Amino acid sequence: MLRIAMLSYHTCPLATLGGKDTGGMNVYVRELTRQLGQMGIHVDVFTRSQDDHVPHVLHELGYGNRVVHVPAGPEHPVSKEEMAKYIPEFVNWIKTFACEKGINYDIIHSHYWMSGIAAASLSDLWSGAPIIHMFHTLGEMKNRIARSEAEREGEYRINVRSRCSGARIGSSSPHWLS
Repeated sequence: MLRIAMLSYHTCPLATLGGKDTGGMNVYVRELTRQLGQMGIHVDVFTRSQDDHVPHVLHELGYGNRVVHVPAGPEHPVSKEEMAKYIPEFVNWIKTFACEKGINYDIIHSHYWMSGIAAASLSDLWSGAPIIHMFHTLGEMKNRIARSEAEREGEYRINVRSRCSGARIGSSSPHWLS
């Protein structure tokens, strides 16, 4: 059976839609995971825990697929800039989880820039496991349309593409490919 470690570091695919960081990507990750499950592919979706009252493992995606809330940093919402500091803790927790469960993932599929950084680290730990990465949004593109300084992305995010080297970059839109 093919096993995928899906990384959605900054937002959970089970989160209520309509919040500041909940929307299209959440739906995309959730529905992709369900579709892969229908095809007989096992997926564990790893996301940073933002609520210590939510169980760390939830089997709510069907077909044996699950969401794993990883305690990396404080278990409450924090800014994306602060959240980036906890990526190494996130990676180590996933490594330990996989080892304890005896799971060898065949593919790492990451979503958004922070997940891409985590995927690169996990790939190194897992003997070069292949990465499929989707940025969903790029910091430089967000800055082009920002209406104020408060809407602009910081340098902590802009130069992330080089950190995802070696990954296959996925696109859900033909516009992205140009």
